[in-house]
Amino acid sequence: MIPISIKEFVKQTVKNNPGMKADELTASCKAVLADKKAGASCMICGAPIWAAGSAITGNYMCFTCTTGEMDDSEDYEIKL
Repeated sequence: MIPISIKEFVKQTVKNNPGMKADELTASCKAVLADKKAGASCMICGAPIWAAGSAITGNYMCFTCTTGEMDDSEDYEIKL
């Protein structure tokens, strides 16, 4: 995964999804990161959650369960 700050993640995501609100996504990112630090796990398989995906979808899932893909090398993850 490619580490990214909340600020940059929100900036890029809102740019690519004009209907999203930056303040709401920022709050979601902060909440998801706090839960990830506390040990939140994927609701499907139990692996650590993918914070970037979970912040957008509202579902605490890992990268693979969210996307159906195994290779996360070109995807972003919010820095802890």
